[in-house]
Amino acid sequence: VEGGVAAETRQTLENIETVLAAAGLGIENVVKCTVFLADISDYAAVNAVYVTYFEGMDPPARSAVAGSGLALGARVEIECIAAFPPGV
Repeated sequence: VEGGVAAETRQTLENIETVLAAAGLGIENVVKCTVFLADISDYAAVNAVYVTYFEGMDPPARSAVAGSGLALGARVEIECIAAFPPGV
């Protein structure tokens, strides 16, 4: 994704929303995220975008770790675990 780490974060979260929708879920069903950063100094820029996707709700648990060699030269990867509501 062109446009820096903020644009990459936005696209990553849009992709997550697409996958969740295909399963009949939404971002509100996410219970845990792990954010992988190629450079931990990008944390603030990533977080500024990340929090906008969870506005107005209790945010999921989250971990953020720095690591080198993310897939395809990415600067950010986000792994999410989502759960169906009880009774579904």
